[in-house]
Amino acid sequence: MLQIQDNREILGNSTSEAPMFLLTGIPGLESVHPWISVPFCCLYTAALSGNGMILFVVITQQSLHEPMYCFLSMLSAADLGLTVSTMSTTLGVFWFDATEISLDACILQMFFLHGFTVAESGVLVAMAFDRCVAICDPLRYTAILTHDRIIQVGFLMTLRSAVVIVPLLLLLKPLSFCGGNVLSHSYCYHPDVIKLACSDTRANSACGLAALLLTSGVDTPCIVLSYILILRSVLRIASPQERHKVFSTCVSHIGAVAVFYIPMISLSLGHRFGQATPKVVHSLMADVYLLLPPVLNPIIYSVKTQQIRKAVLSLLLTK
Repeated sequence: MLQIQDNREILGNSTSEAPMFLLTGIPGLESVHPWISVPFCCLYTAALSGNGMILFVVITQQSLHEPMYCFLSMLSAADLGLTVSTMSTTLGVFWFDATEISLDACILQMFFLHGFTVAESGVLVAMAFDRCVAICDPLRYTAILTHDRIIQVGFLMTLRSAVVIVPLLLLLKPLSFCGGNVLSHSYCYHPDVIKLACSDTRANSACGLAALLLTSGVDTPCIVLSYILILRSVLRIASPQERHKVFSTCVSHIGAVAVFYIPMISLSLGHRFGQATPKVVHSLMADVYLLLPPVLNPIIYSVKTQQIRKAVLSLLLTK
């Protein structure tokens, strides 16, 4: 605790030319951080191995070179990037009490963290469109979702991530930070950094709102619209068994949407309206937000998608 206070004094004297920040592990539990790191290591290992395995089987197995599985491989790639982008700082805090981070390093981490988050949101939209076309217009499915179109979708999602995130991060450079600069998490999170600035942040707030509208503000209605069209098509099917069979192909995607959006919305609301919430709750919410989708997505798709399950089991049994 004394070391943290000393670090705060050093950071309090830092200038706006070279601001430094302090990362936070689990507040109040600093003495047991090495033990807390054990479940985190297990979760990181599960996320890396699970997504890496799905990415490998989709790339190597010709039978999985279909639009649905191509989008699934993009989802796994985004989850891998999301996991790797924060793993070093989180484990560094738990293992070595490496809490200091510069603004430039913070910006670099946020580029990958928020970039992969935006990319994953875009992949979920593409997967919703894939299910919508497969159910509502199955005869034109292969004509609409060609390999060239899938590549174009992947490129556009990457481009959108860069266009949305880069201006947001460039606006951080002119800001002055003159307080203790203690972050709420074990990684840099844009709303968390903005709160520490002691200069005018109206441009940052406006850019942040624009980024939110261009990502969640567009993606969420698109996913909802896709499922309205899917439900309308499913309800037209006379047989209850057929309705259940058709809609069951969407269960994995619905699970992926839930584990992505629910923690993200909870964390955003916590930053804006949860000032009275204990800091340990904020930290746990932030960790859930980052680790839940990468850990659960491979499990959801392996359990609910027969082709993926067979491919993964085949890979494991041949080793």
